[in-house]
This record gives sequence, C-alpha cells and structure tokens, in this order.
Amino acid sequence: MNFNKLTSTFNTFSKIASTLLKDKNKTLNKVQAGFKKATENQGALANVWDQLQLLFSLVKDYANGDYKSIPKSSIVAVAAALLYFISPLDVIPDFLVGLGFVDDAFILSLVYKQVVKELDKYQLWKDGQKRIIHI
Repeated sequence: MNFNKLTSTFNTFSKIASTLLKDKNKTLNKVQAGFKKATENQGALANVWDQLQLLFSLVKDYANGDYKSIPKSSIVAVAAALLYFISPLDVIPDFLVGLGFVDDAFILSLVYKQVVKELDKYQLWKDGQKRIIHI
C-alpha cells in the first residue's frame, strides 16, 4: 500500500469533510450513502463493522446537532474517514475482490484509534440517551 498516496488522499478528504460538516443535509446524505455501502459489503468489513457503525452514528448525531461535544479536528477526521470509505476513488479500488476494502479498513481503524477517547465519551452520551428514552 502506498502510504504517501494514502496520506495525500486522506488530507484531501479532510478538507472536503470540513466544508461538508457545515451543511446538515449534505452530511446526512453522505452518512446514508455510506451506511448503504457498508451494509452491502458487511462481510468484507467484518473486522471494522462495529467501529464503522459508531463512526456513522457520531457524524449523524453531530450533523443533527444532537451531539457537539467533540473537538472540530476529531469530527473532521471521522467525517473524512467516512468520505474516504464512500468514495470509489481511493488508493485500492473497492471493486477488487478481497483487496478493495483494505485501504478503507486501514483508514477507518487509524482514525478510530486517534479519536477513541472522544468515541468513548460519545458512546457514554449515546447510552445515556437510550436510558432517557426508555424512562
């Protein structure tokens, strides 16, 4: 895997994500498209499935204004990772069976590790929301 190209491509998606997050509807449309792609390829994404679901949920709650307790740099990184995942124009094309999601999984895992403390806080908040709804 060409890490220089991967880094350059991810930096491009970070710039796009920063702009995208300012538009709720576009962000939610990207989340929906990404979730659809993830669901269609769930088997190939088994190793990162739970992480992916949490990342999609975070961006959705952020875009809806329900959860804003995350640094801007962290939410941009998460959104960039999801945009990278959605894009067919990444380092290893998704249509390559057995290899297509290697770069996507790498980026998702890397971002997940970078923002894991923020994701833990988000998960606690999310769990609290479920308790409030069930009362």
